[in-house]
Amino acid sequence: MTATAQVTMAVLEEHRTRLTGYCYRMLGSAECEDAVQETFLRALRYADRFDPDRAALSTWLHRIATNVCLDLLRGARRRALAIDLGPAAQGGDLGAPLPPEAFVEPMPDARVLAVTDPSEQVAARETVRLAFLAVLQTLPPRQRAVLLLREVLAFSARETAEIVQSSEAAVSSALQRARATLANRPLAPADVRDEGDPHQRELLEAYVAAFEGHDVHALVRLLRIDAASSMPPFLWWISGAERIATVMTASDACAGDRLVPTAINGTAGFGQYRPDESGVLRPFALLALELREGQVAHLVTFFGSGSRFAEFGLPDRL
Repeated sequence: MTATAQVTMAVLEEHRTRLTGYCYRMLGSAECEDAVQETFLRALRYADRFDPDRAALSTWLHRIATNVCLDLLRGARRRALAIDLGPAAQGGDLGAPLPPEAFVEPMPDARVLAVTDPSEQVAARETVRLAFLAVLQTLPPRQRAVLLLREVLAFSARETAEIVQSSEAAVSSALQRARATLANRPLAPADVRDEGDPHQRELLEAYVAAFEGHDVHALVRLLRIDAASSMPPFLWWISGAERIATVMTASDACAGDRLVPTAINGTAGFGQYRPDESGVLRPFALLALELREGQVAHLVTFFGSGSRFAEFGLPDRL
């Protein structure tokens, strides 16, 4: 079989989820889908350049994807979470929204996690946590690529050097620098989503009941005392269980809203629906919950994300 015959759209599709996960971790945004499409287009256009005797197809595709991502990241601002951009707000004024590219964007697990072995799923979900993605964005793009290729996607040093078009010695040096940066920004532990855990299921069901019932006391019990709540694209965020619960229940804005479970960034999530003028529940926002030791540690409400509900397997109305 010729190299060109090996590079077909059907073959490329077999690599889509793995490549999407890589591009997502590199970019921190839903732009990863466009990056993968561009990777496929370049692969088809230059199929005659693929040499199976030199590298595996996966290695070659990740080389193209790396170049696509590095092009997109050239001159781009660093994406982050609101809690990384400033102190907690003291008032209730959200202020003006920041540009969408200021924040890490959510993605459904099914689009970015190619792992099917249950024993590997926990580790894989850790690598798409919003907090982990935000730390990744602090790395220079080439260091980020090396770290992901070596420690998340398990490419060898030789394969990684081929992908980033560098030497193995340079790859080793970049990996050490990336590890040192991450060591200085340790992540708080989190309970990775586990559909089979009855305690986690009970916690999420209790959260839905408290949210939809505007039950401030129940919310306080479910939130960690040091919990944080943010609402991209606003810089505004608040801290503390009682303060969060009070803000969530002090307004009638969420009256009648409903939550539907979905999988977001390796953790628990919901699609938040809000009644329109006719009383029909329509997509309003995606909500990601980070859990820790059986309580809610961080809530991220992505305003303006209603148009993305279909990606998360959520209906366009209830």
